[in-house]
Amino acid sequence: MKKPQDLDAVIEVYTRKRDDMLQSLGHAQRELQQAQQQMDQLQSYAAESQQRWLQRATGGVSPTLILTQRQFMAKLDHAITFQNGVMQRLQLSIDNCQQLLLQAERELAGINKYIERRTQQWQHQLQRQEQRHNDEMAAN
Repeated sequence: MKKPQDLDAVIEVYTRKRDDMLQSLGHAQRELQQAQQQMDQLQSYAAESQQRWLQRATGGVSPTLILTQRQFMAKLDHAITFQNGVMQRLQLSIDNCQQLLLQAERELAGINKYIERRTQQWQHQLQRQEQRHNDEMAAN
């Protein structure tokens, strides 16, 4: 049996694929974090605006001002709903990246295991050849 060929190029390809998946996952996680910060800002602003409105409304307000406030809050609610959708899409992206990363890690581990088994087989065969050689020398 010949010595197993080095599969460094194959390992490099699988390692690069895994590293790319890690980078994609990190990017998606940072995007989700930014989206969460935007959501926090929107919700905080909506709560502050509602609190200010309640304080102001106790003194009496015009119907036009009530309508304006309702329209403004509806736009804020729409922005919050939209941001929720963005965050859900980003979470799906993270889940997908995690699956791809897991697959890349499995592939890399598989090729490493294959190389390890081939090397062990080669070493075992060398030991058997050496043992046969020693047996022949002893018989002579």
